Amino acid sequence: MARNVFRDLQRKVQQAASPQEMEDLYRDCCKELAARFLRKVMKRTPVGKGSFEVKRDKDGTVKKYQRGKKKGQVKLKRLTNGGTLRRGWTAKTYEEAKDGSAPDIATALDGMQVAHKGKTYEIRITNVVPYASFVELGHRQEPGRFVPVLGKRLKNGWVEGQFMMKISSEELAAQAPAILRKRFQSWLEGRLDQ
Repeated sequence: MARNVFRDLQRKVQQAASPQEMEDLYRDCCKELAARFLRKVMKRTPVGKGSFEVKRDKDGTVKKYQRGKKKGQVKLKRLTNGGTLRRGWTAKTYEEAKDGSAPDIATALDGMQVAHKGKTYEIRITNVVPYASFVELGHRQEPGRFVPVLGKRLKNGWVEGQFMMKISSEELAAQAPAILRKRFQSWLEGRLDQ
């Protein structure tokens, strides 16, 4: 009795899904996991303050605030926004990440190809910002060196990594079976109800 029910179910699944429909399902699942990964890793990616320059009058004197909480402080003009590293996850080039024209996650995923190799499907996600690996894994620095951008001297010889990609991938790996099971179950219910 149970064997017949299983065979009927197997027959229905084979009839309901052509090889192309199964291929599309696998690719959609791969893109969904990639979107979840990008959301997680972008949320964990640190954002810098950007770069500024001092505002000056026509005669070259430094402008300062005249009233309010910042009274007496130097006025700054923003040259670049922070977040280049975060935008680097969806950008195609470093310039695109730097100038803020990087696409959102959905648009970036539309441009990514899902590779099918044997029984696996993969999407390659990279960060185009040159210093991304140093932020991810950590890096050495020369203690005592003055850094003008920071306005101070370096103290430590090693800067710990943020591990935004490692933590996100481990978290997603733990969640992936449940996500895929739910996705496949809803897809299968839609096919069998027809």
